[in-house]
Amino acid sequence: DPSHVIEADDIQVRDNLTVETIPLRIEGREVKKLRNKEITSVKVVWVGPAGEHATWELESKMKDSYPELFS
Repeated sequence: DPSHVIEADDIQVRDNLTVETIPLRIEGREVKKLRNKEITSVKVVWVGPAGEHATWELESKMKDSYPELFS
């Protein structure tokens, strides 16, 4: 049907076939206790072309990469 045209979003795809997402906010924090150490994770809400989604990431890695989320 030529009268029904759907326009595609302008999504920039990198050479390695990934799209850019940016962290929006920290939603939670969790500490996992192992035998002799603790691992701290944070629940990060990401925003990108496909909308919002959340993942658990290492707190130390996120503090190094995105310190503005922890101010």
